[in-house]
Amino acid sequence: MGSKIYVGGLPYSTTEQQLSDLFAIHGAVTSSRIITDKFTGQSRGFGFVEMSSDSEAQAAITALNGTELGGRTLTVNEARPQEPRSGGGGGGRGGSGGDRY
Repeated sequence: MGSKIYVGGLPYSTTEQQLSDLFAIHGAVTSSRIITDKFTGQSRGFGFVEMSSDSEAQAAITALNGTELGGRTLTVNEARPQEPRSGGGGGGRGGSGGDRY
C-alpha cells in the first residue's frame, strides 16, 4: 500500500487546501494536488493526496471512500502508478517519393 491516494468525484470548486484539510483529520498530509485542465485552468474533478505513512493513508481511504463532499460522492483509493505516455503526434514521412525527372 503506497501513501499516494487518488481522490475522484471532487466538486469543481474544491481547493488544494480544502482537500488537504479533509485528509489531515486522518493523518499527516505531505501534499495535495487537484488536477486542472491545462487550457482553461478549471478543476477536472479529481486529485491526489500524499500522506506520511501507509497506515494513515489506508485509514483515510477507509473513512472517506463513498462519502459526500459538496453534493458529490467521493471515490478514494490507492493511486496507481502513472502509465508512460506515448510521444504521439507528428511522426516522420513514410518512405521517400523517389527521384522525379
